[in-house]
Amino acid sequence: MNAILELEGISKAFPGVKALEDTHFSLQPGEVHALLGENGAGKSTLIKIVSGVYKPDAGTVRINGQPVVFSTPREAQAYGVATIYQELSLYPELSVAENIFLGHAPRKYGMINWGEMSRRSKEILASLEIHDMDVTRKVGAMTMGNRQRVEIAKALSQDAKILIMDEPTASLSEADVQRLFQIVRLLRERGVGIIYISHRMEEVFLLADRVTVLRDGHYVDTKPVSEVTEASLIQMMVGRTIDQLFPKQDAVIGEPILEVRHAKRPPMTRDVSFTLRRGEIVGMAGLVGSGRSEVAQVVFGIYTADSGEILMDGKRVNIRHPGDAMNLGIAYVPEDRGIQGLIRAMNVRQNTSLAVLRQLTKIGLIDRKQDMSLAKRTIQQLNIRAYSTEQVTNKLSGGNQQKIVVGKWLAQQPKVLIMDEPTRGIDVGAKAEIHRLMSQLAGEGMAILMISSELPEVLGMSDRVLVMREGQIVAEYNRAEATQEKIATAMMGQQMVEGAAS
Repeated sequence: MNAILELEGISKAFPGVKALEDTHFSLQPGEVHALLGENGAGKSTLIKIVSGVYKPDAGTVRINGQPVVFSTPREAQAYGVATIYQELSLYPELSVAENIFLGHAPRKYGMINWGEMSRRSKEILASLEIHDMDVTRKVGAMTMGNRQRVEIAKALSQDAKILIMDEPTASLSEADVQRLFQIVRLLRERGVGIIYISHRMEEVFLLADRVTVLRDGHYVDTKPVSEVTEASLIQMMVGRTIDQLFPKQDAVIGEPILEVRHAKRPPMTRDVSFTLRRGEIVGMAGLVGSGRSEVAQVVFGIYTADSGEILMDGKRVNIRHPGDAMNLGIAYVPEDRGIQGLIRAMNVRQNTSLAVLRQLTKIGLIDRKQDMSLAKRTIQQLNIRAYSTEQVTNKLSGGNQQKIVVGKWLAQQPKVLIMDEPTRGIDVGAKAEIHRLMSQLAGEGMAILMISSELPEVLGMSDRVLVMREGQIVAEYNRAEATQEKIATAMMGQQMVEGAAS
């Protein structure tokens, strides 16, 4: 079978960075081809070349055997290339149908044919076996899973033959992930070629036919998925084996530092009580919507509890806003680093100093020497891959952006560090580095509350595990007794779990 897409000898450089060098890739019709590599390996650059965002400096792109050069994404779309990025490109104030046909709506007598657009939208959704979606509903009022289905329908409305999916499950619930897998398999059966980028290894083995690995902008290898293992893929990606993905040190746990007692802020926080101790990593597990992030946001002062109390070092404190929490030594690494954790248009130096600007300011002016020293120290301490302190943060990989968010808060020297989904959307190498840092900080006496949807991460890094369901802590386990089965059972409420909070 002839390849629908071929890339030969592709190279691309940016100021100070060689993003791709002599890279190869091919895609067959009806194939799911996984593209893997650490953050910064060149995956995003490669797919932007295929989708017309960038032009390669060297090399050839062929579609159906014909060499092509795309100057714009619209030109790539005309050849049947559609890309679904991690940050979806939908307009929340427009309806489902309007988003699906944005830019190419059916017309009659020069006017948009609303009836035809609605009919064809329903037809496309039905072809994806989606029969429960109102095409007149505004996209902004929909769940992330449904928005993603609209994005896929939008691609099909343009007769996409090559579909690029960049971290498609990063923000989805488990039920939405399963529905997405069904759609991917359906598209494969219809001959659509799919480039699938994911940091979740289990997805590669569930969906992909072949896998290509990039490392540091170079092509490593392409293999059938049946011929690789998780360990061999990791070694291809990082150039070494990762023996310890969860390098948890034995903790010397001290006295309580943070206590939350009967905190209530309905509907997501209902009578929550827990304690964090010095040197301890407490994992918080729960399904999407269980209230985990909301509890963290109450502790950090983003929301104020209706009742209950918070104690620091045994003394009751009043946290009305994040400034109060910061003054008490509480830091918060949020779930969405791009929107809540960083100002992505600013550079590395500016982001690393955001939490400590007051300390760096003299008579209203930032001390540039201290500012630069802090940025360089953060880059070195966290092994951030940036060509300088002045590199724009948005140009860094997801893993390096996450390290900057962590570094920003470490500059404050907090007593308590709350980390919400600390390794979401980052590669295995960066995950191991974040985990090693967490273990090191706990060893230095910091108390860490880690919220995670990945049970192996919860089990691998936690001294204690709290399980939330419907706004309450329903179970607590120490490291020795915690198992994936116990935690999953408590999360889903299938039965009363021994040790559950009353």
